Amino acid sequence: MSGISAAAADPGTTHRFRLAIDGTDLGVFTRCTGLACTVEVEEYTEGGRNDSAWYLPRRITYPPLVLSRPVTADAEKTSQWVLNAVNDTRQRTGQIASLSATGSVLAKWDLLNVVPVSWSGPNFDTAAPDAAMEVLEIVHHGFFTAGTT
Repeated sequence: MSGISAAAADPGTTHRFRLAIDGTDLGVFTRCTGLACTVEVEEYTEGGRNDSAWYLPRRITYPPLVLSRPVTADAEKTSQWVLNAVNDTRQRTGQIASLSATGSVLAKWDLLNVVPVSWSGPNFDTAAPDAAMEVLEIVHHGFFTAGTT
């Protein structure tokens, strides 16, 4: 691999996730969990058919998204967004973008009806060697393709 870094050769190597809500960039996070969905299915057994059953999709559910990062100047912007969202109940759209090591977008997910659940700032302990972290938890009503809502 002459002249190509390992990160550039493997686009799956990602270390950051950018969060934007209603077009407002809330910054880059270093961890994102809960980007998933589960389809609930109903099993239907057809009379006279003994070799298998039909599975019918019922509904789809989405777990909360939890994003965390070392505290940056964006922490104040994020906590203020949470406070503003509580006082302004309009529906919000969001976007999570997975970034490569070079900062290019590898993949993105548009989120419908984003609602904050919790925000926590750092624990201040000079005896602890850990980085001061902030954590944001949000819920949403699903993924959508931009321009189709």
